[in-house]
Amino acid sequence: MITAINPPRFLIIQTAFIGDVILATAMLEQVHEAHPDAILDMLVRKGNEALLANHPFLNEVLIWNKKGARYKDLWRLLRLVRSRNYDAVLNMQRFGTTGLLTVLSGAKKTIGFDKNPFARFFTHKVEHRFEPGVHEVDRNTGLLRPLGILGGSLPRPKLYPSFTDYKAVRNYQNQPYVCMAPMSVWFTKQYPAERWVELIRALPDDITVYLLGAPTDASACDAIKAMAGPKVTVNLAGKLSLLESAALQQGALMNYVNDSAPLHLCSAMNAPTTAIFCSTVPEFGFGPLADVSRVVQTPESLDCRPCNLHGRSICPLGHFRCAWGISVDDLARFDV
Repeated sequence: MITAINPPRFLIIQTAFIGDVILATAMLEQVHEAHPDAILDMLVRKGNEALLANHPFLNEVLIWNKKGARYKDLWRLLRLVRSRNYDAVLNMQRFGTTGLLTVLSGAKKTIGFDKNPFARFFTHKVEHRFEPGVHEVDRNTGLLRPLGILGGSLPRPKLYPSFTDYKAVRNYQNQPYVCMAPMSVWFTKQYPAERWVELIRALPDDITVYLLGAPTDASACDAIKAMAGPKVTVNLAGKLSLLESAALQQGALMNYVNDSAPLHLCSAMNAPTTAIFCSTVPEFGFGPLADVSRVVQTPESLDCRPCNLHGRSICPLGHFRCAWGISVDDLARFDV
């Protein structure tokens, strides 16, 4: 008599921002390739779960309400996680809350980065470092080595818009178009609004421009559209879901994005990308991964750049030369 062996069950924790969750999907691709029968769950912060809709490799998406009863909900999650009897919990976060959840998960293997305050209690801790040429998805791959998954070439994150998502944007695709996502949570990651207007005006007249963003970006995009004048510009900020935006970006002639979540949407859809880096630098490991992609940044060597890892609410020196030094002419060409 042959005894059936239960497939392994893994939990991947990434409760940071939208872009981080998108990049974490590369790990889903890698684990599925190595263990096609594995049961894969993922823990994200409330509001990011829509990104993972329709994902063919995911069994369950666990949601942490970080903005509500943060710690009460964490204990709810802990009870839920412990009931799942995971073979391994892989924690991409470097903060104590998810570190504690990982340690107390009851999983056979608990894997995380050495910078987590609870790393000493993990069964396996992995060195986390920023170094030129190492992308975030490659850093995350290090968490798979304790599972015997070594990886090969740089994996690409991947999202799976539904038929309904593609249908929702079909009417916007009857003519050549580009997408622009001009906003960011951080001011110093944003190419200036006046320069976005110049870029719109520099594009050929037969190309429609779609402005993408969150509902909170709608007024800023309206202002850019108004300044652009007669150019055919459509403000879709707040009107499309994340997966609908991804579906639209996939069919664009070019996507112009800051160092922010829309960049990673392009990577996940293998959509043509022009990534504009102002105060941050691609060497941090968050550059574009699409086959057709490029980074545009100021050619000027600035002692103040990068000013920090995430960007700032204002230029500390007041000149913002890392953004104003980027040429619109370099952005407007399509010969990537």
